[in-house]
Amino acid sequence: MSIQWFPGHMTSARKKAAESMERIDVVIEVLDARLPEASSNPMIRELRVHRQRACLKILNKADLADPVVTARWLAYYNAQKGVTAVALSCKKPGDVAKVVGLCRPLAPHRNDRLKPLRMMIMGIPNVGKSTLMNALLKKRVAKVGDEPAVTKSQQVLDLSPTATLIDTPGMMWPKIEHDSDGFMLAASHAIGRNAVIDEQVANFLGDVLLERYPALVAARYKTSVDGLDGPALVETIARRRGCLLKGGGLDIEKASLILLQDYRDGALGRVSLESPESRKRMMEAHAEAVAAKAAAKAAGEVDSAAPDPVDD
Repeated sequence: MSIQWFPGHMTSARKKAAESMERIDVVIEVLDARLPEASSNPMIRELRVHRQRACLKILNKADLADPVVTARWLAYYNAQKGVTAVALSCKKPGDVAKVVGLCRPLAPHRNDRLKPLRMMIMGIPNVGKSTLMNALLKKRVAKVGDEPAVTKSQQVLDLSPTATLIDTPGMMWPKIEHDSDGFMLAASHAIGRNAVIDEQVANFLGDVLLERYPALVAARYKTSVDGLDGPALVETIARRRGCLLKGGGLDIEKASLILLQDYRDGALGRVSLESPESRKRMMEAHAEAVAAKAAAKAAGEVDSAAPDPVDD
């Protein structure tokens, strides 16, 4: 199943963001620390690179992510030109207090009352932009909710006489190229439930967790995970948690939601769904698949109308 989700208001949100980009100095891009690249909207990079804007990448929910993997992501991003990366939790005032100070070196020409620092918060839905905005202002000015796409319009606010901030709606992009990205986003609740099948997302998540954190899974559900795959794990959760239908069958949907919620809440422990190394392998495999198809097409071995290869 390929997951795609691009509500209508996001088209206007992108247009408005492109217009505002001209007037700001620094883009604050909020990412999910458990899946930094999968949760990075390529349109945001295109917009800021076009305008040559510096970027502070905030790996939010760092308290839920594997700290060893997060350290590798920080090294990866901090090696990029015009980018500073930091891992924090937007729910912790002490973490949030660092944000403006991290932005200032990225725009050294904006450091007084005559030229206030102008920042814009961007990111996909449900990564914590509104939570960050409220914490920076120390009051509730942006709606916060468990469902993605709560914020639907821009707002400009003064942080201080020397700093202003634009909050933008969460923006997805029109086509998620890699299927695994779609599943990671759905598992992390960045995509509306109307666009996904919870059981399939839970199966994907189960496979990833069993491969990378089998001990955490075994401890959470008090069961052996030897020989299990994602679907078998969901069935095991259904049995262990008494998820039964009226006729006595397993309630797979309920068990799927238990696994998804445990991951989202951090009940499994600190886990990351991707690393710089796994991302590189995925991209290389995709490039090889595309090249193989192109070669086969050139040789007349495949139908030119066949769809492009996608990730499993």
